[in-house]
Amino acid sequence: MRHPLSRAADPDAGWLSAVMRLVFVLLLGTSLTRYLTHHLASPLTPWVIALSVALAAGHLSGLSERRPAWLAAVLGSWAVLVLMAPSFAWCAVPLVYTVLRAFPPRAAIPLVTVLTALVMVAQARLPGADPTLVLLPPAVAALATAVFLYMQRQGARQRKLIVDLIRARRELAAVERRQGALSERERLSVEIHDTLAQGLSSQQMLLQAADLAWEQDAAAARGHVRTAAAITARNLAEARRFVHDLAPADLAEQGTLEAALAALAEREAAESGLPVRFQLDGSPVPMPAAAQSALLRIAQGALANVREHARAHRASITLSYLGDQAVLDVADDGRGFTPSPNGPGGPGGPAGRAPAVPGGGRGHGLPAMRARLRQLGGTLTVESAPGEGTVVSAAVPLESPPEVR
Repeated sequence: MRHPLSRAADPDAGWLSAVMRLVFVLLLGTSLTRYLTHHLASPLTPWVIALSVALAAGHLSGLSERRPAWLAAVLGSWAVLVLMAPSFAWCAVPLVYTVLRAFPPRAAIPLVTVLTALVMVAQARLPGADPTLVLLPPAVAALATAVFLYMQRQGARQRKLIVDLIRARRELAAVERRQGALSERERLSVEIHDTLAQGLSSQQMLLQAADLAWEQDAAAARGHVRTAAAITARNLAEARRFVHDLAPADLAEQGTLEAALAALAEREAAESGLPVRFQLDGSPVPMPAAAQSALLRIAQGALANVREHARAHRASITLSYLGDQAVLDVADDGRGFTPSPNGPGGPGGPAGRAPAVPGGGRGHGLPAMRARLRQLGGTLTVESAPGEGTVVSAAVPLESPPEVR
């Protein structure tokens, strides 16, 4: 089994291995030169030269770092050299590094201890050796082993930390994808409610009215059918626009929010018979496309609530530019209701509960409005009381808010 700090696990260790092999060869050459200088006539000289050449070739091949049997052969050759010529003991330093890299600590530390003991014996055999220098090899070996093991464990901890960070980043990305899917689903549900659902509800009411009046007042019934057909055509345009880019058809056709709101008021008056007036306060300024779309959808939803629940005689749409925000007010003089202080009609209530709308109704209009405005950093306020009509007020900032996570 390859050591955790092998080249495959740590590509940066390659250059250090090359340096250690070069250092070993230099130390081996220096030791051989010293031996030949002092013991050229020794009968062991040919064996020392042969072992030195074989040891240099074997260690330079790099096989000792990948194959334990090859490393054992290198260590055995070096041990024989040390016994024949103590000056070769200096080659132990790069060999200690190779042993620490090739074996796990439980096997490497005893082997390093044996190498150190062999060096100490070789130092004691040198003529005129200083006895105090015998303590130098174990000190160097202990320091090298401690530093290597410390760096090894630090590297293992860092790799574990990197793995944990990568895993956490993947989990966060998955959570963000799920959150994005949920947000998109919520946005789509709001879009469908404010377009197709509103139109289908109006068509149902008109067709029911036409059915009731068909035998008694054919002209009125045909008028209801024609109005339903017009709503169907508009819903078809909304559906196509919805599939294309989710932008309101009125906004795409009219070009500006003011023109789209004016067209909405005119069409609502023509289709429902309820007088709807549009008023612009202040000078129009550039507004983010998302804010324009949201305000138009809110106006459509508020008028649908007026048409279905309020029993009003008149209604108004007011768009005001107030410094750093735009405010849309949809007011009617209908029967009104009592907004729940904890519901979406209340100031800051949660978006998940609908107020007590007279006549029941779907109960999704105000939560959908609040959801739209929450995404834009805006606010929704509903002012109403029984018998006093209703004012739905939506305020959005004129600059895009920072992304909310």
